Amino acid sequence: MALQSKQIYVNLPVKNLKASIDFFSAIGFAFNEQFTDENATSMIIGDNIYAMLLSEARFKDFIDKPIADAKSAAQVIVCLSADSREQVDEIADKALAAGGRSYSEPQDHGFMYGRSFEDLDGHLWEIMWMDTAAVE
Repeated sequence: MALQSKQIYVNLPVKNLKASIDFFSAIGFAFNEQFTDENATSMIIGDNIYAMLLSEARFKDFIDKPIADAKSAAQVIVCLSADSREQVDEIADKALAAGGRSYSEPQDHGFMYGRSFEDLDGHLWEIMWMDTAAVE
């Protein structure tokens, strides 16, 4: 029997929670205030998809390994879908304007288009659009 997940929570350590909230707010994300305090917030990505931004001290409560420095090493790339090529550019441009960094050239394959950025802590994010009709 295959595991059927109902929700996804990506947990990311951040150095400055307020700065991270400001950064992702500037891109257009909202937060669940019910799960927000001085150590953590629940960023709403989509229906049943959340990024838990945790202060490094709070993140350490869940692990017994050192926290990787996302500015010098990559562990994951969080890839989010967009509704259009224009929305890919809109989100990536907002991330760069809010202090993020581009980390690769845009990828344009005609039927698929994506851009990438690093958040304030160096976590890697990709925004991509795909013409599903072209793939079928």
